[in-house]
Amino acid sequence: MSKHLESVLHDQTLMTAWLAENRVIPTVAEFQPGPGIQKLNLRFDLCKLREAVEEARQHVVEQGDGFSAIPITRRPGDRTVSDTDLIGRYYLRPDETYEEVARDEILDEFSFSEIFPQFKDTYFETVHTELTKRFPTGRMRVLLKAPLTCNSWHRDPEPRVHIPIITNPGSLFVVNHHVTHLPADGSVYFTDTRGYHTALNGGEQPRVHLVAALPQKI
Repeated sequence: MSKHLESVLHDQTLMTAWLAENRVIPTVAEFQPGPGIQKLNLRFDLCKLREAVEEARQHVVEQGDGFSAIPITRRPGDRTVSDTDLIGRYYLRPDETYEEVARDEILDEFSFSEIFPQFKDTYFETVHTELTKRFPTGRMRVLLKAPLTCNSWHRDPEPRVHIPIITNPGSLFVVNHHVTHLPADGSVYFTDTRGYHTALNGGEQPRVHLVAALPQKI
């Protein structure tokens, strides 16, 4: 048998095996832990989270490209919110050179320690209090992602926790080579965004997450 024919038969055998596998599995709509994405024991009341988001809609800051945010914490006494406060330093490899570049300014995450006055005595403050009991917490924001949009493939200086509030099975989180759906059921998810990652919303409704940075000493 010629090497060419042997190669053809080998590929045919592989293709037959692949086509026989069932790829329509229910776990694509479930959380699958993996390197850089884990679930904490902490849980919050989903109904109260959704009510808090609805009451805070007037404070949404549009950023474009399907991304908007509601800043929940600030530097003590700071009444302004800059674009840098909403984004902050990140790194990415933007083109075919594969060279990494830094974007935006470095933020002192430890300084974002105060709840904006409009969110005092709301469920956001309850969440913030419970998080800070467990670990240092920096910027806390509600992040809204429009349907059929995707974030850049980048890494951050610090990891984060995500609390999905409104989601759909097409909303996925990717850290390095691990991808999974984060259901909105009150769970709190650790996402090690120090690794390259992205979030995408492949569904037909907006994705809403409460996200808190976990400051790292540099």
